[in-house]
Formats: sequence, structure tokens, C-alpha cells
Amino acid sequence: MRKLALSDEILLQIEQPARYIGGEVNSVMKDKNAVDVRFCMCFPDVYEIGMSHLGIQILYDMFNQREDVWCERVYSPWPDMDKLMREKQIPLFALESQDPIKNFDFLGITIQYEMCYTNILQILDLSNIPLLASERTDEDPIVIGGGPCTYNPEPLAQFFDLFYIGEGETVYFELLDSYKANKANGGSREDFLHMAAKIPGIYVPSLYEVTYMEDGTIASMLPIKEDIPEKIEKQIVMDITDTYYPKAPIVPFIKATQDRVVLEIQRGCIRGCRFCQAGMLYRPTRERDVEFLKKKAVEMLDASGHEEISLSSLSSSDYSQLPELVTFLMDECGKRGVNISLPSLRIDAFSLDVMKKVQDIRKSSLTFAPEAGSQRLRDVINKGLTEEVIVDGAGKAFDGGWSKVKLYFMLGLPTETEDDMKGIAHLCELIAKRYYEIPKEERHGKCQITASTSFFVPKPFTPFQWAPMCTKEEFLDRAHIVREEIHAQLNQKSIRYNWHEADVTVLEGILARGDRKIGDTILRAYQKGSLFDAWSEYFHPEYWSEAFEECQIDTDFYTVRKREDNEIFPWDFINIGVSKDFLLREWKNAKDEKVTPNCRMQCSGCGAGQYKGGVCIESKG
Repeated sequence: MRKLALSDEILLQIEQPARYIGGEVNSVMKDKNAVDVRFCMCFPDVYEIGMSHLGIQILYDMFNQREDVWCERVYSPWPDMDKLMREKQIPLFALESQDPIKNFDFLGITIQYEMCYTNILQILDLSNIPLLASERTDEDPIVIGGGPCTYNPEPLAQFFDLFYIGEGETVYFELLDSYKANKANGGSREDFLHMAAKIPGIYVPSLYEVTYMEDGTIASMLPIKEDIPEKIEKQIVMDITDTYYPKAPIVPFIKATQDRVVLEIQRGCIRGCRFCQAGMLYRPTRERDVEFLKKKAVEMLDASGHEEISLSSLSSSDYSQLPELVTFLMDECGKRGVNISLPSLRIDAFSLDVMKKVQDIRKSSLTFAPEAGSQRLRDVINKGLTEEVIVDGAGKAFDGGWSKVKLYFMLGLPTETEDDMKGIAHLCELIAKRYYEIPKEERHGKCQITASTSFFVPKPFTPFQWAPMCTKEEFLDRAHIVREEIHAQLNQKSIRYNWHEADVTVLEGILARGDRKIGDTILRAYQKGSLFDAWSEYFHPEYWSEAFEECQIDTDFYTVRKREDNEIFPWDFINIGVSKDFLLREWKNAKDEKVTPNCRMQCSGCGAGQYKGGVCIESKG
């Protein structure tokens, strides 16, 4: 029987002890003496968030299929647990074995959003692993970063031994085999990192040197050894049907944020929204075979007992076999009493018909993401939605029995004017007006429209990576303009409005667009107490302000500064398949308010055709 790392006395002092005890249904136990490689997979946020992440479930299942590898898990201890672990000097431990993380060969950290960067340092600190990669020895685990934020790994470069750029099903086994070979040959940590740097998709920051221009921009970034590549190539799985996918997902003891079976139906997106990083990173669009998805749905429902299944995709409506899949799920889930969640659907007649059948319309609300309040600005961002389509979709939903609509917008987009901001209020009013056109006796309660605005961050590898960001004050001024305009509308009592924290957005922009100079600030902010920055109740902007000042960082350099077309960005050493020429062309199209057709309508020559598959092949048919 496992010996828990925590005593009953400690478990009684913390909320949600189930976050730390392991032993969940479908978690994997092995004999640690019978494996060659011990790998701990980490999500640097609270357990309930991390347990909702499909990527870790896929890699966990994939690694544990190897007899010579045991993959376990760890999540960020919540502040109450963090305090106790420091006081009692309890090292951070893996859930399955309850062994200290420091005893593992690898610590793999998935980096899904910028606001978890200080949590990464918490994980290392509580594990007694030196925070700086340069201070680690052969006795410490190899620390790997993966996930979307590694497409600009530079702010975190000094804390990681290596980064895995791309989809995990590709070269991880080659990396683990190289580690085993190096260990068998008596090689050192440095020997392994040099070997790893030759594997496609693996970036070892310590083996690259960055030089800067007088104005602070990057002059060059080159490897310090001749036998490793200048460019890191994104790794991608083209056949996502014949690949790894869990049959039996781990079932938590406590309710996770997304407590359901997740069925990933496709990767990538055909739409080409110019603000969307995921839409560029995961090109080309690749679909899973519908028969594979039917089989996996049944297997995972059988193995988990979950009461809900969700389709995962950047744009589910674009999955070509959606009607067949949904018809199957409605039949299968109906027999089981299982709910179906259909996010990322466009509101068309088919989608509304399906949602009406699978949702309790008295409790649910429908979500639209117009992103911008005017047609002009929607053309700038290449959203591909007209006001007519939005209002008509909402109208069909109201006619079908819905009375609640959520609308998502962004403020601070490139070229945005006051008319664009006020357009958010006017669009909400048009939708409310459409509801009240329904005869009173046929309405389903009061109309409730919730408009939410996030603030725009120009992310790496998007056409907007050249765009400046707003300041905190500019963001808030724009939110106030929208709020006042909503208050002036005829149906303003039917419209609720909220907006994201501006100071969090500015910090996100700095971390997303930063270079290696930002690393010291992250460390200083952590030392001051920054932790769980993604959680409003724990976010302390003053810690970050002090850290930037002490590290002599001009934050405007990373946010409001205008960028020249030929500037070398910190992430330009990575090749994601989509060319910089294409992104620059799209940036110019945005300024000209020119719409680019989606990938199925017309190939725009983004560069992802080099992977020879997915929608890129279809579009040439």
C-alpha cells in the first residue's frame, strides 16, 4: 500500500485534501524499481484546473503505455497547502507514488497561459530543484516546458533545461530513449542536453546566445554549437486518428473545472482570425475520423462514469462529419442519461436544432463571439461574421426558446475607434430588440444579454504581433465608453456588461511578448510573493510593478511600442509552418480592412501546406 506524503493532521488543516492524495480511478501505479525513466507531468495551477486539461491526459496515457516509463502527476499546491509545506519542510511530491519530485528523471511542465509563470517557480522551489537551470546538477530532474506559451519561451529560458515545441505525440519517445542511452553510457546532464538539442522540436536555451541592438531589439540569436539547428521546427501529428488518445481518463475525487469526457474532434482552425494565436499555431486543420470518435466516446464513458461529454475544437461547426457524430452521441448519451456539451458552434439552423435537443433551455444560455462591435472592425480582425448573421442567429435562438445570450468582445484591437466601441452597445441593443419582437405570450421569461469584454493582447505568431498594446488607463477608458453607451440604450435593463482586469492584461502582454530580460523580473516578483496571478483574489500588481522597477525594465518597450516590419522578435527562431511573410501580409490586409477567405474557400498561402495533409490537401482538390 502507498504511504501518503501527508499526515492526517496536515490533511485536516487544508481545504480539499483530495487535491493531494492521488489514488483516483484510472490513475496508473507501477513498480518504480521496474522502470528506467520516471516522468512527472505538471500543470502549474490548482488541481481542479489541471485535471481538466486534455493534453496531460493524452501524454499520461501515452507514456504509461511504455513498460520502461512511469508517468505521474503534480499540480500547484493551493496557498494554504503551500504555507504548510514550507513550514513543515515537506518537499513537493507526485500524486501516484507520493515520492518527492526531486527524485524523478524528468519534470514536464505544461504552460497554457502566461499568468502561471510564478507558479512554475513555486513548483521548482517546493521541489527543492534550483530555480535556475544553470545551477542544476546531475542529481536534479531535467525540467521540460511544453504547451502554447513555449512558442515564446524566452521569458522563462533561464528556468528550463529544454522546451518541447509542438505536439507531444511526435518526438517525446526519441527524447526519452536518448536520455536512457546517455545514462547507460555514463553521460552527464550537459551531454544529454546537447543530444536533445539535435532532436527536431527540442530547444535547449543554454545552447543559444542572444545579442541585442542599441535600441533593445534583438540583433541575432544563434546556437553556440555547430551541430544544433538555428531554427527549431514545430512538431506536428498529421494523422490524428491513428495516434494516442486515452481510453480511460483519470476521474478526480472532487469536481474538476471541466468534469466530463472530452472528445477532441479536430486540431487547427480554417478561419484565420488575425488576433487568434491558436488558429495560427495549430495549422493545418486536421480532423479525427468519425468512427474513431464514436469508439472513443463509448470507451471513455464506460471507463469514467462521467455524466457529460464535450466536443473539443477551436471551431466545432467546421468539423465535416459533425451531423453524423452528434446524431450518434445523442442516441448513445440518451440511453445513458449523459449530457452533451457543444462549445465553439456557430449559431446556424443545424446547431440550434441540435442544442435544443441536448440542452435544458430553461437553464442554458447561448454564446456568440462577435469580438468587435462594428462590421469595419470585424473585417480588420478577419472575423467573418456580419451583423445580419449575428442578429439572425440570436433571433433563431430566441424563437427556439432561449432567452439568455452571452456575447464576447475585445477592446483595444488595432485601428479601433470610439464608434467601434459604441458599436458593442448598439449590437447588444439590436439583439435585445429582436427578442422583444416575439409576441409577449410566446417569450420564455425576461431577455438577458451579458456582454463581456476582454482586453486585446497582440500574441506571437499572429498578424497582430506587430501591433502596439493599450495602456491600463486606455483599456479602462474604453470599457467606460462601452458601459456608458449601454446605459443609454432603450433596452439597457436587459443588458449586463462586465470587463476583464486591465492590469492583468498588460502583464500578460509583457510576458507573452517578452525576451530573456524578463526572466529576472519573474523571479523577483515570485520572491516578493506573486503566486496564482490568474486568480483575482491572489493577484498583486504592486509586486510586479516593484519587480519591473528593480530590474530596470521599461514595460512600454514590450507593450505600447511600435514595431518595424523587419524587427527580429524573440520567438522568430521557431518555425511554426506559417511564414512571417504571410503574417506580415495579413497585418497589412488588416490595416486595409481587407478580408481573407477561410482555408476551405481559398488557400491563402500561409505556408502550412508544407506538412502535406489536412485541409491544405483538401483545398487543392
